[in-house]
Order: sequence, then structure tokens, then C-alpha cells
Amino acid sequence: MSKKKAFALRVDEDMLKAIEKWAADEFRSTNGQIEWMLSRSLKDAKRHPKSKKEDE
Repeated sequence: MSKKKAFALRVDEDMLKAIEKWAADEFRSTNGQIEWMLSRSLKDAKRHPKSKKEDE
């Protein structure tokens, strides 16, 4: 598993409420939902980093 790095993120209150609701609907934490959203966006843009397993 890759190392995770913490950082502060400022988000509009209404946007955060929408993300929290979506996370609850998907049985994820808010942090997990944001990670999933970012990963999906990177994959859609073909910018997702390759995992070490894919390199082997």
C-alpha cells in the first residue's frame, strides 16, 4: 500500500455537505469519498499514477 500524506483542504460548506451525504449513501467516510472522487477524476483524465504492481 502506498504511503498517505495528510494536508489541509478548504471546501465550500455546501460542497462539503454534498460530499458527506454522497459518502454516507456509499457507506464511505468523507475522506474515503474524497479519495475515491480524486482517483476517479485522475483515471478519467488518464493521469492516474501507475501502481507498483502494474510496473512489474
